[in-house]
Amino acid sequence: MHSGHLQTAYGAYGDFSTVDRVVYDRKLIRLMDGGTLSLDFTPPDDERRLPDDTPIVVTFHGLTGGSNEAYIRSIIVPATAPREEGGLGYRAVVVNFRGCAGTPVTSEQLYHCGNTDDARQALMFIAKRYPRARLIGLGFSLGANVLIRYLAQEGEESRLVAGCALGCPWDLQSVSYKLSNGAWLDRMYSRTLAHNMATLIRRNVDKLANNPKLSEALPYLLALPSPTLWDFDTYYAYEEKALANRPFQSPGDFYRWASSHYVLSDVRVPLLAINADDDPIVRDLPTDVGGNPLVSLVVTRGGGHLGWFASEKEGAVMRRRRTRWVKKPVLEWLRAVGEELAVELPRGRGLCTNGEFITEFGRIDLGYKEVEGGGKFRGETLRIEGMVSGF
Repeated sequence: MHSGHLQTAYGAYGDFSTVDRVVYDRKLIRLMDGGTLSLDFTPPDDERRLPDDTPIVVTFHGLTGGSNEAYIRSIIVPATAPREEGGLGYRAVVVNFRGCAGTPVTSEQLYHCGNTDDARQALMFIAKRYPRARLIGLGFSLGANVLIRYLAQEGEESRLVAGCALGCPWDLQSVSYKLSNGAWLDRMYSRTLAHNMATLIRRNVDKLANNPKLSEALPYLLALPSPTLWDFDTYYAYEEKALANRPFQSPGDFYRWASSHYVLSDVRVPLLAINADDDPIVRDLPTDVGGNPLVSLVVTRGGGHLGWFASEKEGAVMRRRRTRWVKKPVLEWLRAVGEELAVELPRGRGLCTNGEFITEFGRIDLGYKEVEGGGKFRGETLRIEGMVSGF
């Protein structure tokens, strides 16, 4: 089997419970549309106090992932380790989308690959809490797509001073179509990703059924015995017109709008994107990076989808290590933009109060308020039943 498949499978089914252990302090924020996000900070303030201007790695997870994912922990654990222990000494926060990593679903809407407003509102909360800190974006797979779209949309007003995107799917229509219509192994990936989304929806169907855009599609979707991504989005993603507020006529229309490969020319902060040349999920890469000198695309030899595991020989047997070699260049990038990049703070639109919500000037429909819940927990112990990890 091609090494990219092995890398991807190991990331999904390997045991990472004893590596990159992390303690999070979860904060919950309620958005103006009634939805809830959970933001997992590390290190917790009651365990290690950091200066208020410490750089913060703001992390966005993959399709149905969260702060528990091993690929996230592999980067943020060394990034937040004390300098005397060889780390960067940074702060990190993982933004868990609606319904992910135990985040409660409190509205009739979930999230999708083209929605940047949830990321936008999470960044408002972080910037309000740490106004003197530079915020650095880190995205994985779907989260990388969200990160890049956010950077392009905000331009000079981005609250993030830089970004790093790992395993970005770029052309979403190409990814979904090729996986859903390819060989049996391609369709296996497609069905795995669709299974994760269907599991998430099934757990929250009572709440989501109140969305008139979805009420007719949900029963059909949940009745499909083995949907692919393309099947799934025929009955779900483009029906999410309520989120995107656009008249999509097909999954293709939705994907073309939600993709990140065509917006790279609008990014106005340094962006490092890393993809593997044997990624079985992402095959089409924007090698011209939109003609943008602020964007660097690195294509590694091997790594699969969010894998990048090294191998080592134990006697006569080759075994995969549970560490990812991609963390070295990522940490070097985080160090460079966190310590050497010249930036002026604060960044982004000014914040103001709108009743009980904190909003931005000029965007009165977006805002947040902190709500009760959350607390400390160990990231590697969070188990999401029924979900395949690593995506």
